[in-house]
Amino acid sequence: MVIKKIVENAVQAKSEIDDLTRQGYTHDDIYIFAHDKKRSDNISDALDTEEVGMKEQGFLDSMKNMFSSRGDELRSKMEAAGLTAEDAADAERELDHGKLVLIVNK
Repeated sequence: MVIKKIVENAVQAKSEIDDLTRQGYTHDDIYIFAHDKKRSDNISDALDTEEVGMKEQGFLDSMKNMFSSRGDELRSKMEAAGLTAEDAADAERELDHGKLVLIVNK
């Protein structure tokens, strides 16, 4: 089952992650996205969440993302984390407004 949550900031993200871990999800099940790559990396590191990589995307998609726009890269990674293309596009629009997207995929 895939869960998508939209939050305003890292404090809200931490609260959601704490709730999810109490429900039995592990940090390995949780992905966090921000539009700015550095912000995304920093929050992922601070909150000990997973990052979408070759394991989830595969080699070719990972290589393609190196040459894609940030929006295309984010949508591709969110789809690899379990969202449909439509949900990933909706989530990417939320990222455009400075929000964070949590995706939980067990």
